[in-house]
Amino acid sequence: MSAPSAAGPTPSPRDAYSPQLRTALVLTGAGTAGAYHAGVLRALQEAGVKLDLVAGTGVGVASALFAAIDGSARLWDHDGVWRTPVVERFYRARLALRVAAWALAAAWAVALVPFAVLAAGLLVYPAGFLLQTAGADAGGQVANLYTSFVRTVFDPAFLPSVLPRAFLISVTAFLAVLAVLAVTVLMADRRGRRDRAPVWWRLVGAPLSASEAVGAMSLALWRLLGGAAGARQPRGLDLSRVYADLLKENLGQPGFRELLLTVHDLDVRRDFVFAMLGERYRRDFFRPQGRPGAELRVAELFDLAGVARDHLTAVMSAGLRLPLGTESELLGFPAESFWCGERHRAVERPGAVDRLLDELPAAGVEQVIVVSAFPEVEGPHGLRVARGDWRGRLGDYLAGAEAAAVRAALAADRPFRCVFLVRPQYNPLGPLDAAGCYDERSDRRVTVAELVDRGYEDAYRQFIDPVVGASGERLEAHPARAR
Repeated sequence: MSAPSAAGPTPSPRDAYSPQLRTALVLTGAGTAGAYHAGVLRALQEAGVKLDLVAGTGVGVASALFAAIDGSARLWDHDGVWRTPVVERFYRARLALRVAAWALAAAWAVALVPFAVLAAGLLVYPAGFLLQTAGADAGGQVANLYTSFVRTVFDPAFLPSVLPRAFLISVTAFLAVLAVLAVTVLMADRRGRRDRAPVWWRLVGAPLSASEAVGAMSLALWRLLGGAAGARQPRGLDLSRVYADLLKENLGQPGFRELLLTVHDLDVRRDFVFAMLGERYRRDFFRPQGRPGAELRVAELFDLAGVARDHLTAVMSAGLRLPLGTESELLGFPAESFWCGERHRAVERPGAVDRLLDELPAAGVEQVIVVSAFPEVEGPHGLRVARGDWRGRLGDYLAGAEAAAVRAALAADRPFRCVFLVRPQYNPLGPLDAAGCYDERSDRRVTVAELVDRGYEDAYRQFIDPVVGASGERLEAHPARAR
């Protein structure tokens, strides 16, 4: 990851950065983009950059939740989420599917043992003949060993008894996994939304699991809120209320920022916006009389300072869930709300950065720092070998949709004094490469921890040094950078 970084849009001198302006940090992207967010947050904290509001979509929802209560170190520190081995388990294939695949593979391997033994003779006998021709005594020994092995495999006491039993055990394990999946689907129907699909599709479900990512972020958030190491982690509802109360009571204090989050509702096909704003902006934001579509916006805006605070952890979970790749998150609304007690499926939407930027002017934001982990290819000779695996293909789509959405969002005309972009010029990691991937440019394997460092360096190179430093408004010189 040693390639130079692409600078973001450069505002004119008249629209230069100023800490006196109300500033928002927008964190966008999916999956491993959270590691890049962590590095940028570290740099902004070291440089003392003033942030009035943090906004997030996708994995940026989780990043924003930590940054809003001065807890971003839980993401980038040496024992932070993005530097621990647990991150390698993010977005793996679902456990049941992995076990079923291994059991089915074992059954096939056992069934093919006799054929594999016979096929090995096509290699063993020619090799033995060549060794004997060369005058080596080992040629006859190889042939004799193979002959005795064939006799053992096809012995009447072995072939009709041991192999069928091994095959039966493997098939039984496979069927047991299917039974567990069936029970899981049945229980899910009772607890959540019903699905209209053939039984086989319901058994297979989504290929990836977001449970490790959701669990790691929830645990880190609980530790940040003061949870003891041995204490039992509270339920999502209790964790949401503790977080919302802490942020509401400390808005305006150093290190605490206003919050704006968005997830996509699959059922009503809208982006839902959850926000906690200071009293100066809260009333006009949630009661937009006279604004276009004000009546419809009532269904999409949720005040985290009120009863909507109960949705916080569910919103974080939805931001970590990918369309097509993982199961969606259920958002349950109160019976007295606009949605009358319904439960909606929510996920992150690639490209929802445009919705965040649309909402920020109503929150009084005057300048914006956008952070995206997925770069564009700016010209020819920038192609790389296409990924053929399903994880790489889905990741390429998510990264491409994100990069295109950021470009379109920044090109739109919005009433900001200036907009800054922090984004790498090159990032070999796709959104789903939580365990790392091979980088063909450097001919080595890169890790998510390196993406944290890249975000840190890019923040200094693209924003802090050329923009904040040039403005003469830096609050303090940053310490020596860790390499």
